[in-house]
Amino acid sequence: MIKVAIIGAENVGKSTLMNALIGGKISEVENLPGTTKGTIRRRFGKLKIPKGMKNPLGGADEFVLIDTAGLFDPQMELRGKVLSEEKFREIIDEIVSSDIVIHMVDATVGLHRGMEKLHHLLKFRYEKPIIVVINKIDLVPKERVEEIRQTIKKRLEQEAIPLSLVTYEGFNDLIKALAYYAQYV
Repeated sequence: MIKVAIIGAENVGKSTLMNALIGGKISEVENLPGTTKGTIRRRFGKLKIPKGMKNPLGGADEFVLIDTAGLFDPQMELRGKVLSEEKFREIIDEIVSSDIVIHMVDATVGLHRGMEKLHHLLKFRYEKPIIVVINKIDLVPKERVEEIRQTIKKRLEQEAIPLSLVTYEGFNDLIKALAYYAQYV
């Protein structure tokens, strides 16, 4: 079983991504920060593979997706509005116990300092494979996406996948990255 945690600041699109990967409505999606108040786990047999794409995971079907609450307020360095200290720690424990992490960055906001610190902790202390995704690229100019990609490359020392969960641009690249890391878990 491979556990994949989806993390990010509030309202970055974590629940929308989980629903897209599973191909159904599992997580509540609202345009309000704090809709997900803890973690939502779903075991699924197959990822929703886009038409025309061969399943890069082959027979691997033992995946559990973990949709987490927004860990930080996107406008401030503060912990998410709806999270108590205890709930925050529970979510961090859940993330640390995962095999792969998808770190989502909102293209309309940019890289959050609190998420940057958590990213480094997960990458270097816990040695987690992390896929960085810049979501909502359909809402900003291409120059802004490139600016965020360069910031992520510099500060996180990692390439990011531009993604739109409206147009599904970048979705195949995310599936391929998941398949790549899954073979080493």
